[in-house]
Amino acid sequence: MPGLGWDAAAEQRFDVNLSILFTELPLLERPAAAAAAGFTAVELWWPWIDSPTPERSELGALRKAIEDAGVQLTGLNFYAGQLPGPDRGALSVPGEESERFRANVEVAAEFAGSLGCGALNALYGNRVDGVDPAEQDALALENLVLAARAADGIGAILLIEALNKPESPLYPLVSAPAAVGVVDKVNAATGLDNARFLMDLYHLSMNGEDLPAVIERYTAKTGHVQIADNPGRGAPGTGSLPLEDLLDQLRKAGYDGWVGLEYKPGDRPSAEAFDWLPR
Repeated sequence: MPGLGWDAAAEQRFDVNLSILFTELPLLERPAAAAAAGFTAVELWWPWIDSPTPERSELGALRKAIEDAGVQLTGLNFYAGQLPGPDRGALSVPGEESERFRANVEVAAEFAGSLGCGALNALYGNRVDGVDPAEQDALALENLVLAARAADGIGAILLIEALNKPESPLYPLVSAPAAVGVVDKVNAATGLDNARFLMDLYHLSMNGEDLPAVIERYTAKTGHVQIADNPGRGAPGTGSLPLEDLLDQLRKAGYDGWVGLEYKPGDRPSAEAFDWLPR
């Protein structure tokens, strides 16, 4: 999509989400592929979806791949269940999933800290049939407090993300106000003030939110931004979202953090999915 302009791109800092881009490659080859495409930073969902506590050798191999590629890890998800897949987090799901999240908290924080990663994303989890939502919310707050403390221990922020209702109908945080409300509760409970909103412009647009109004209202509470175009969740220019204008507004509102590229490459290799960006 050349010719989009992207005058602001030189002032934006883009990182690549290696859990949605370069997935045609084995995990350990993705950091180097991102570097070869010209990126200096990457982010990840929790890479071991079946294990909140992988072997140290697995953690070490991924750490080495990131270090050898010379890229910065800017964001990492805590364990979130089967993602990609049917799950949308584990921390509010009573029983085994909540326990798996708790087992993961220190592991994820230690791994992130070893790479100087400053942001950890905690996906809230789906509503469960037969469980009182208030019970889930109480469990969520308990686990988010643990996660915020672990993040604080490595000098990182805790991110709380709004998803979109069409694709995540059982997920309760499907608006910016809902996610920011949880951010405020966590900060009030910990006194650490390190919980922040993860503003994903694709998810918010899928919810039909007024994106300029969200930016105006919540930039000060935003710790990370992610983008994809809509419809389709593809690269900028494949849909109709005015992403360049929105990022320009974000910057003018004071956001100077990373912008995560969390979009699908389409039917082409990921390395070819960045033609909208000036080299």
